[in-house]
Amino acid sequence: MSYNLPAVAAGLVAAQQADSLDPVAHYRDQFVIVDPNIVYFDGNSLGRMPKQTAAHLHHVIHTEWSDGLIRGWGRGWYEAPARIGDKIGQLLGAAPGQVLACDSTSVNLYKLVMAALQARPDRTDIVSDALNFPSDLYIMQGAIAHYGNRHQLRLVASRDNELTVTPDDLYALITPQTAVVVLSHVTFKSGFIYDMQAITQKAHAVGALVIWDLSHSAGAVPMALDAWQVDMVVGCGYKFLNGGPGAPAFLYINKSIQDQVESPIWGWFGQKAPFAFDLQYEPAPGLARFLAGTPPMLSLSAVESAVDMLNQVGMPAIRAKSVAITEYMIALFDAHLVDLGFTLGSPRDAGIRGSHVSIRHPLGYQINQALIAEMQVIPDFREPDNLRLGLSPLTTSFAEVWHGVDRIRHAVSQGLHHKYPATRAAVT
Repeated sequence: MSYNLPAVAAGLVAAQQADSLDPVAHYRDQFVIVDPNIVYFDGNSLGRMPKQTAAHLHHVIHTEWSDGLIRGWGRGWYEAPARIGDKIGQLLGAAPGQVLACDSTSVNLYKLVMAALQARPDRTDIVSDALNFPSDLYIMQGAIAHYGNRHQLRLVASRDNELTVTPDDLYALITPQTAVVVLSHVTFKSGFIYDMQAITQKAHAVGALVIWDLSHSAGAVPMALDAWQVDMVVGCGYKFLNGGPGAPAFLYINKSIQDQVESPIWGWFGQKAPFAFDLQYEPAPGLARFLAGTPPMLSLSAVESAVDMLNQVGMPAIRAKSVAITEYMIALFDAHLVDLGFTLGSPRDAGIRGSHVSIRHPLGYQINQALIAEMQVIPDFREPDNLRLGLSPLTTSFAEVWHGVDRIRHAVSQGLHHKYPATRAAVT
């Protein structure tokens, strides 16, 4: 699928024409959009709600729960983490039996990091990078402390002003002392995409495991976990998967290593026979041992209905729209924002760029506040100066991108941001 990008000089009319020709544009109507005048550039932090999610949750609440009561556990609830996990797996290139929808991204990452270190007991290094989401680094630091500071966290420095990591710099740290490499497939600030297949192969060549965080790529960037022989991944359900605020996350463990790794959280859903209520824990075979407690069925159900839509569309079509709309955003950026002191914070090469575009400005925090308060534009801000413009392929239109850039230009050219304090709020 290919797109003819709107001509920047033709303005809004060209953007509207591109929307009329967009083969996935009709999916936007399947999401709840209360105020069409709001430009929503934060789908990479919290995706919009699909209309079918409300209907599905109504059924779960008023039929499965209200009428079925406890019987729901025998009518599909118990199998939900694996069933929904398999649906997520379709988006990731993973065959059934390798993905579980459960817990939070941080809890799942803790499980997998601890499992990886236990599986490589004679190795001392964890390799990650300075572009990683800080919460992931905190999990690794906690794992190191748990094991008595026997391990070292080796971070690859970023180059070209926090945009990318040079492969040779990363490979230099992956040695026979590496137990596990932990990276975000798409980095949270710049949207830089790592070569998952090449890095996984490099780690395997020295006997290391690899854990990928797919929080900014699942549902936006195609991948082939099985074909690339990926070991383990985690990811969240509330960004491009549109599962709702705080939606359950997911984890993947390749079938080839499922019986070689052990979860550090021994919960009853990970027990071999949970309803036997034995006093001694015995792990379930394979992937199920990485379950812990009772799944939150209401929020888990919201993830399922959203993922069903993504699978209906298919990742090739989603990625084609993502590339086209981020290319258009960058073209508008070059034409209208560079002369206002902005610099591009994302790679120009679409092949190594996810579905958000980061633009940087020394007064980025104040600009962000002005956009939300006065211009009906909702991006998000990431330190030190990044305005992240998340373009969710199924919900962001070309016209919305045009309006957003036009409003950003207006806000900054009129100096609206100077009214707002540089002091950071608790949530940015």
